[in-house]
Amino acid sequence: MTLPISEFARTHWTSAIEILLLAIAIYYGYLYFRGTRGARVLTGLAVLLLFLTLVSQLLHLQVLNWLMERFSVFLAIALVVIFQPELRRALAELGSHHFFSTNRQKRETIELLADAVFQLAHRQCGALIAIERDIGIRNFAESGINLDCALSPELVLTIFHPKTALHDGGLILRDDRIIAAACIFPVSQREDLDRSLGLRHRAALGISEESDAIAIVVSEETGIVSICFQGRVERNFTPESFRRRLGQMLLLEKYEKPDSAQLEDQAGLPRHGDPGLVPDPAKHRD
Repeated sequence: MTLPISEFARTHWTSAIEILLLAIAIYYGYLYFRGTRGARVLTGLAVLLLFLTLVSQLLHLQVLNWLMERFSVFLAIALVVIFQPELRRALAELGSHHFFSTNRQKRETIELLADAVFQLAHRQCGALIAIERDIGIRNFAESGINLDCALSPELVLTIFHPKTALHDGGLILRDDRIIAAACIFPVSQREDLDRSLGLRHRAALGISEESDAIAIVVSEETGIVSICFQGRVERNFTPESFRRRLGQMLLLEKYEKPDSAQLEDQAGLPRHGDPGLVPDPAKHRD
């Protein structure tokens, strides 16, 4: 009995590895595409292909089976076109993994940024700040006004003052310097976002979807501080939790996420809602 099992294992061990790799790829692909605008297209396409395959096999529909085989090449090209934004982002994240990265933000930069952000929040001045990481966002910086100056809370407060010419747009940081202000960021087109989210939050989500940048948003209506990263929104930071979260993202420090119920109570959000979505337009409109 032992001999046939060992013989089977020696003969088919490569098949086991192949199944394991495919299972891992499908699992992480599902996790990646879940919540994106292409998720519904992918789900509908998978259901349609599974249905047609079962029908053609069970009823022996030779013509349908022949058509599916011939159109498989065109289907692969169509998938690349449909999921081009998601595929580009996945490949960019793979190439910009921290193993290949040498860029590390200084703790002083995080402290200066936290000081500026929460002064803006206290004054309820709306702000949108993007921190460039491994994937360059030079094309978005070129859409604004070039500054290339040292980061300071006073300068950030001046830029986002409602009566200045540069307050309407995004500010881009590279290392410890302000590269540009009044920049135009891409607006997220995700269908699962609440319609009450303002353009400032959607622009922060858009820049985080197009690159590995970290986007920081200060709400003009409520003063709530949010961080957008990899297409997700985290809201209602305190100065201390904000510093810890940026330290985890930029310095690879350990970060313990605060209790979600406590954050929802502080923000006035329902406990069963997504903290990235805003349920009350009048109360939380950006």
